[in-house]
Amino acid sequence: METKSIKAFGTVAADAPLKTLDIKRRTVTAHDVEIEILYCGICHSDLHSARNEWHGTTYPIVPGHEIVGRVTKVGDHVKKFKVGDLAGVGCMVDSCRECEHCKEDLEQFCDSGSTLTFDSPDKHLGGQTFGGYSESVVVDENFVLRISDKLNLAGVAPLLCAGITTYSPLKHWKVGPGQKVGIVGIGGLGHMGIKIAKAMGAHVVVFTTSLSKTEDAKRLGADEVVLSTDPEEMKKHAKSLHFILDCVSAQHDIDAYLNLLRVDGTLTLVGAPMDPLPVTSFSLILGRRSFSGSLIGGIAETQEMLDFCAKHNIIADIELIGVNDVNNAYERLLKGDIKYRFVIDMASLKN
Repeated sequence: METKSIKAFGTVAADAPLKTLDIKRRTVTAHDVEIEILYCGICHSDLHSARNEWHGTTYPIVPGHEIVGRVTKVGDHVKKFKVGDLAGVGCMVDSCRECEHCKEDLEQFCDSGSTLTFDSPDKHLGGQTFGGYSESVVVDENFVLRISDKLNLAGVAPLLCAGITTYSPLKHWKVGPGQKVGIVGIGGLGHMGIKIAKAMGAHVVVFTTSLSKTEDAKRLGADEVVLSTDPEEMKKHAKSLHFILDCVSAQHDIDAYLNLLRVDGTLTLVGAPMDPLPVTSFSLILGRRSFSGSLIGGIAETQEMLDFCAKHNIIADIELIGVNDVNNAYERLLKGDIKYRFVIDMASLKN
């Protein structure tokens, strides 16, 4: 297969900083779309992968799966996109398309494992896929998303991961008017959860360990803000919530939140703590409560989320950086020093 060399920003080892690399992209085939990348969000999983914290990274690695750009070339059989269109790519660039989950638009649960946007086996070129910290990307049209020109494009980029990760469970568990919904943690995921749950019509209660985030939570759309370290404040909300979206990736007390659910309430975890979280059986049994998890969303649902956000004027709160600031951004990400998502202006890679 023909390839072309492009510039990217990645790393060759877990303990090495990210730097400019040359990588190969396939040339456009019949069903492919080539996208010039304008903006790429930085997700915490980029950092985990670059530093091999999940113990599965293949080097060299080019992270990035929150991609927004403009179509520069399309294959002969492409029907959904034309040159000049705005387009996005999220966490997946392919799947088997044959299993029951793929046929139900749940490609994220593909039985063979979906092809991830970076550090996943590349069925076209061999080796691993390379992500969005790069000049361009070539993706099958069925895994490319339409992007509205009504919103700030840099602010749209994080919707491709943080947006769908929070939208999918809120939609699946039918969050809407008349419901009291809890959002635990105000970070890259949590701040999107607040905005989306509010736009769905729910009464939104935000739980945070940081009193300093109260005003910001209200600015984002929270109706109430609860300091989760205050037992009296927590007690006021006992047995009152229909649904809780838990966006925390560190160790925390799940029972404390399960006990805030009404009968038949659900707590869904989208944060990914590295260690097991203990749960007391009676926290579930006494209210017929459910403790569940959720993983991004399928391509159709991701498009639905993007259209929903365009309709409700929802984008991520971002800090725009140049590619040379990425290593510093990773350090700041570890300290939680960002409100609420770094986005790379990929024009900086050309310089």
